[in-house]
Amino acid sequence: MKNRQKQSNRIIFVPMHEMILILDFGSQYTQLIARRIREQNVYCEIHPWNKIPEIGMNVKGVILSGSPFSVRDKTSPRPDLSAIKGKMPLLGVCFGAQYLSHHFGGEVLPSNTREYGRAHLTFVDENNILTKGMTTGSQVWMSHGDTIKKIPSNYKIIASTHDVEVAGYAIEGETTFGIQFHPEVYHSSEGAILLKNFVRTICGCAGDWTPDSFVDETTKNLQVQLGDDKVILGLSGGVDSSVAAVLLHKAIGSNLHCIFVDNGLLRKNEYASVLESYQGMGLNVKGVNAADKFYEALKGLTDPELKRKAIGKVFVDVFDEESKKVEGAKWLGQGTIYPDVIESVSATGGPSQTIKSHHNVGGLPDYMKLQVVEPLRLLFKDEVRRIGRSLQIDERILGRHPFPGPGLGIRILGEVTEEKVRILQEVDALFIDGLKEDGLYNDVWQAGAIFLPIQSVGVMGDERTYENAVALRAVTSTDGMTADWCHLPYEFLAKISNRIINQVRGINRVTYDISSKPPATIEWE
Repeated sequence: MKNRQKQSNRIIFVPMHEMILILDFGSQYTQLIARRIREQNVYCEIHPWNKIPEIGMNVKGVILSGSPFSVRDKTSPRPDLSAIKGKMPLLGVCFGAQYLSHHFGGEVLPSNTREYGRAHLTFVDENNILTKGMTTGSQVWMSHGDTIKKIPSNYKIIASTHDVEVAGYAIEGETTFGIQFHPEVYHSSEGAILLKNFVRTICGCAGDWTPDSFVDETTKNLQVQLGDDKVILGLSGGVDSSVAAVLLHKAIGSNLHCIFVDNGLLRKNEYASVLESYQGMGLNVKGVNAADKFYEALKGLTDPELKRKAIGKVFVDVFDEESKKVEGAKWLGQGTIYPDVIESVSATGGPSQTIKSHHNVGGLPDYMKLQVVEPLRLLFKDEVRRIGRSLQIDERILGRHPFPGPGLGIRILGEVTEEKVRILQEVDALFIDGLKEDGLYNDVWQAGAIFLPIQSVGVMGDERTYENAVALRAVTSTDGMTADWCHLPYEFLAKISNRIINQVRGINRVTYDISSKPPATIEWE
């Protein structure tokens, strides 16, 4: 596989490894398939079903994802599998399995029974290589309205459930398989076994895509592609930009010029403390106080997208200004990761809708002459942390909760003002410090406070108050693609609420957000 992809003024480094190709038909679970395969130390890429890349020697197998479409619809996806089916290992999941049956001589019809939720497998062919090691009665997760009623004559049933006769099949004379359940989701208790059988045994992948190999290969690629060029990278204090910085520093040393911008929207005292920690890591870092520019750009804005775009524009302007001070700078380094791309625009070119813009995902304006280097763009958050540990980055940095690029600007609903930022910084500090104090911080994937655009009546010292309300948010997740709200102890919430109301002037009401993602997002804007 080629070691770089160029998109306009962006270069993305990708591993030179054997890989599994995932063809996306729009399923909400497609990203989970990718994560499960990478957990096998095997690299994979997702591509839209109608933009199948050249099948190179490094492609060891293909997976067809699920889909919200029905294979019976005339407008449903119909990929050209002539270069794949029968020529290399192929696994159809849900819609993918129905497609491989319906369009090759079988029949798919609407199901007479509801085929959603938990089911349990029985094995018709207990020795099949795909399901080897799975136990009878293994729980799987169904999610389809159609069902396979008839399979082609050379297809052989390998697994069933109480309601679904063709839960899994194999094609005689091919390494092609289909399953009408989702092995990638948590509720399929032995799904990892099935995926390992396909990826490692059937496809023959070595499983050598490890953090150490990623660091070694990416460092070498960066050295070759960047040479003696100078790179400017914006540090945020978070995991992603920190790992990207250390990775680039390992490759090009002092030619990396890091900029840590105080946008006025950071957490309390974060600018000074994070700047000090970066300098202690040996990075070439310059601090830039640009808070006034961000406040000016946000003045009067209330729409979340407009605020994000305003913040992103100022970031670009600041980096453009700073880049001119670094003679010979040609590149802008960024810590963009896969979920950022997925949530901004469909990373696969599929039917996903834009949920929110990310300031570090879009292209650069024409007047900015820097090209973009994004060594982490194809990684999930958990992978970034593992690579950070391979680089021996301090666990205090790797263990930090994610913090949005636009900072508190998107945690203040409505117009952003310096006074609102001050209040929210105090609230956030009490919340985060409280989590650490009670040993809860590492049980939470991300936590923060949201300044609500409402005021409510309260009583303090026998006097009526009419002040602001805040919401506390804490979630558990792996990479931010999905998240559940944290069931923090009531005693803890009561204590933090009391501290906030007593210690932060301007707040008289505290709420706790118990929404999961989906349907809500982690951030409120």
